[in-house]
Formats: sequence, structure tokens, C-alpha cells
Amino acid sequence: MSTPTSAQTLTFLRRGQPVTLHNVAPDRTLLEVLREDLHCTGTKEGCGEGDCGACTVVLGEAVNGQLQYKAINSCIRLAHSVDGLALWTVEDLASETGEQHPAQEAMVQCHGSQCGFCTPGFVMSLFGMYQNTQGGQGIDRAQAQADLSGNLCRCTGYRPILDAAQQMGSLPLPAGCAVNEAATVAALKQIAPARGTRYLRPKNLAALLQARAAHPKAQVVAGCTDVGLWVTKMHKRFAQVLDVTATRELRRVETYPHHIAIGAAVTLTDAYAALVAERPQLKTFAQRFAGLPVRNSGTLGGNVANGSPIGDSMPLLIALGASVVLMRWDARRGAIAHRELRLEDLYTGYRTHVMRPDELLAWIKVPRPTAGQTLRVYKISKRFDDDISSVCLAIQLTVEDGVVKAASIGAGGVAATPVRARQTEAALLGQPWTADTVMAAVATLRADFQPISDMRASAHYRQTVLGNLLQRFWLESQGLQHINLESLTPSTLEALA
Repeated sequence: MSTPTSAQTLTFLRRGQPVTLHNVAPDRTLLEVLREDLHCTGTKEGCGEGDCGACTVVLGEAVNGQLQYKAINSCIRLAHSVDGLALWTVEDLASETGEQHPAQEAMVQCHGSQCGFCTPGFVMSLFGMYQNTQGGQGIDRAQAQADLSGNLCRCTGYRPILDAAQQMGSLPLPAGCAVNEAATVAALKQIAPARGTRYLRPKNLAALLQARAAHPKAQVVAGCTDVGLWVTKMHKRFAQVLDVTATRELRRVETYPHHIAIGAAVTLTDAYAALVAERPQLKTFAQRFAGLPVRNSGTLGGNVANGSPIGDSMPLLIALGASVVLMRWDARRGAIAHRELRLEDLYTGYRTHVMRPDELLAWIKVPRPTAGQTLRVYKISKRFDDDISSVCLAIQLTVEDGVVKAASIGAGGVAATPVRARQTEAALLGQPWTADTVMAAVATLRADFQPISDMRASAHYRQTVLGNLLQRFWLESQGLQHINLESLTPSTLEALA
């Protein structure tokens, strides 16, 4: 039950009009507000974990005068994080006279719905895709499959839904269904900034760090794709929340001669786009990091600061030689203080780290690729899409004249923290890049860690897979590619079905 001391006002746009809700507690989810306060029951609660996509809605934000659309999971998104944004639910797509939006009509024509429970979430993901592709133009099967990977269907099957994704661009858009983007951007500018001390969302870095210093016990969120589960599954309550995602300095990706710097508020979607731009071989791995709605909400900074041993970003970043910049407000100097350390040195144990109570992770610095480097990252999970890793292994090697000149290996799912395989790196460094060297390194890698057995995999399985992945890396370096699932396309898989 919200009280005046634990809640504040929330304002966002729906159908171009501001919606203001009073006394919204800082730890209420967007899904709760939509269903309970606004009675938007078309948005469904399925898993409460951001896995099934039944709760998908679309957010719109004005960026450089243009409206940007993102499909997100409302079940694990805190309601106050959409303050000052535009919001669409499945109830908002049809015209006032009942004409269907192409995202809806395509689902009807392609017979993409059966029981209907998951349909609103699929429709909203299709709507986000439609808005981001100039009216659904040019969507191929691969993009449809990638963009819908965060939506699960349990009865109809995906083929007609993928058909709908490709067909909606050919359907007419009724006048009453079109988004007036100019008017929406103008209306967003008229929304006054939120006021209150229970949900803090500072707009600049100095204000963010000052708020952290003043409220060291506030729960920090940076997308909330993990903290949201603490609310929905562990029933945790937070009297005060500090949200970093509105801090403009931390929403940037900056490029320098020797590294790129990814701000802690950059979404996983945009962060991985920056990594893929420099290393195209990461594209499939980036798409396998959860589903698109999770990547649109979550941030790389949040993933790293959270420090989950099964977080997929950290093994990759460790292998790339990434470092993190921690910042705090130095009240004595009246200025920002910072320090930098290697990413693997951030963690001290299971979800524990070296950050001070008044510090925040502000930047992730990733070295730019250099000539001669070979990079592979492997994610092993029970499902190919939208699943948590049992084992994640990232390997970056530089081989010159048949000798390993540099080796960097990051691993996830095999220890209490994301880790660097230092002994295996040492076993490779300076050795000839041969089958014998690899077999010796496989034994070292399997002995490097003592993983646990849990619901995802046994300890023996994880140790075995670690070695197998290093062998796979060797085989691929020798030109064997058909063992890689990346060689299978959606059309290939359909032909095999």
C-alpha cells in the first residue's frame, strides 16, 4: 500500500496525452501500474521474469528531436523509469473506429494467434519493429526471428508469427493508427521533470554522484532487468531507488584511438551494437544475450556492476581486456573523483565488489581490436535464444609465425564470479599453436576452476564443456566452420523442419 512517504507522482504520454498517477511507490513495476491502476489488462503477466514477453509494451523517447521506439518487458521495469516518456500498450494501436494496426492485422491474416495469451506481447514487439523499419519495410526472416526472440508462444508455433512480421509492411496503415511523431516529441517536452526523493533519476553526472553520496542505502538500478526479479520473485521492497539511466553523460558511447568508452546508462542493445561495429563476429552472440526487450531495458553497466557469475557480458569483456571507471563525489574538493581497474578485479566474491558505498560504476573501457587478434565467444545454454548460460567462454588470441603471442580468456558459470583463466593463458603464451599445445591447455582449463552443480548443469558437465570449447576454438582456427551454429540460418532450419 503506497503512503505519502514512500511514493511520488508519475507522468507519461499515452495516445499523445499526458497520464499522471499519484502516490506511486518507487518499487512498483510498470506492469502493476498498467493493470491495477490503468486497467490495461491486454498487457499480460506470464513469467514475471522478462522471459516470455507477454507483458511487452513499447516506449518512445525523444532523442535529438526524433522519436526512438523500444519494446520492453513491463513486468520487471520499475514504473517511475518511464516518467517523461511515451508509452504504447496493445490497447493503443487500433484506431478509435476499430481499424487494426498492420501489426495486429498481419497476425490475423497469418493466423498467428491461438489461445491468445502471448498475442499482445507479440503484437507490441511487431509494433516496435514496424516503427523502427519505416512501416515494416525490408524485414527479412532473420531480423524477424532476432527481434521476436524475447517472445514465447506455447501453442501456435512461430512460423505464422514470423510470416506476420514480414507481411505487415505490405498492409495499409489506417489514418487513425499513425503516430504523430512531431506532436509526440512536442508533448514530451512539456512534461515537467519528476519531483520527489523516493525515486531519484538525476539528469547529469554530478547530480547522480551527489545523490549517491547523500543516499548510499538507496537501491541503484540501471535498467532493472535483474533488480526487477528481486521485486517480482523475491518480494523485496525498496524505500528509495537511484536510477542512473537518465544521466546524459552516461548514455554515450565515446570512441578514442585505442579504446571505446561505454557509459553505464547505455542499453545492452546500443552497447552491443558498438562492440559489433568493431568486431562483426560478435553479432550472433549479441543477439543471444536475452531477448530484445531485455536488451532494450538493461544496460551494460548494470550487467557488469551486478556481477552475476552467469552474466554473459563479463567473460567477453574480460577477454577483450576491458576496464571499469568508478566515480564518486568528493565533497571536500567539490568535484568528481574516479579510479580505474581491470574488470576482473572489480569482484571480490558472489555478487560482491570493491566499490565504496558512495561510488558508482560510470564507464566501461574496451580496447579497440588490433591486427592479428582472433576472437570467439561461446554461450552454452539449454535454449539457443533467450536463455541463461550454463557456461560462457570468451577467447582472444594473437598468433604470429605459429606462436601464441597474446592470450586472454574470460569464463562465466564456472566460479562465484566472472573470472579470467590466468593459468590457461600462461599455458598458451609463447607456445606453438598446435594440437599438442591445445590439448595441454584443455587440461589446464578444466583444472582452472571448480564449478558447482545446479539446475542448469553439473560441475562435471561444466568442466568438460570448458575444455571442449577450447578444442572447438582450435578447430575453427584451422578452418573447420560447419560445427558452428552460426552457419545455420532461419531458412536452413525451416528446410530441415
